Amino acid sequence: MIMDGREYVDGGGAARDQFYKLLPDLKNPPTTSTPSIGEFARCYQKLFNQGCDHIISIHAAGTLTTIINTARRAAQEFDDRIVVLDSLSLSLGLGFQVLSAAEVEDQSLEAALAAIESTRRRLRLFAALDSMEYVRRSGRVEGAIALLGSLLNVKPLVEVSDGEVKARGVVRTTRQANEHMTTFLKSAGKLERLAILHTGAEARAREFLNRIMSEVSQSLPREILMINATTVIGTHIGPNGLGFAAVKA
Repeated sequence: MIMDGREYVDGGGAARDQFYKLLPDLKNPPTTSTPSIGEFARCYQKLFNQGCDHIISIHAAGTLTTIINTARRAAQEFDDRIVVLDSLSLSLGLGFQVLSAAEVEDQSLEAALAAIESTRRRLRLFAALDSMEYVRRSGRVEGAIALLGSLLNVKPLVEVSDGEVKARGVVRTTRQANEHMTTFLKSAGKLERLAILHTGAEARAREFLNRIMSEVSQSLPREILMINATTVIGTHIGPNGLGFAAVKA
């Protein structure tokens, strides 16, 4: 991420809470960039030096970022020892696929890939954005959808599905947005995994968590993650967003 002329590595150098507080007032919107082929190659080589036989390199949706193309080019240097996968998702939508592979009892490459595929099929990633302005700037959704959200001063509901950001409706208030997301979770049935995601909106996220714990607790997994999304994601969707990543049982 590049902010005010300085480059930051995702997850280091820029505290997420501070970033989301500063974001609305930045004169020049932050931008993001992809690591180099060399950086990927060095990371892969380090893992092989530590004793890895094969690597599964799984990345954010290729329709939304070029990072997977860079990973594929770096992987070519290592024959067939690296499998580069498109998660078709973002944030914990990707993270849950990684966790499913790490948790398989049979530590074979085939079992890990099967676990990833199973999780991906059952995954839903949903968000209520506070504004469409940041998504419009990023070009991650159709221009007409973003313009509609800006003109009507509404809060868009979006879903990342098959690697694309798709509109799922609009609401006027955050309360209405929370109601829509709660309704979805009620209809989803038993969940294997769940993460509440937010962009600098912890109070709103905890309020939403308390609500679903009281209304749909029987369908929820024992452990629910609460995640302040990375600054790279926040750059493209803006502050005060709320969403969830869920894997159906």
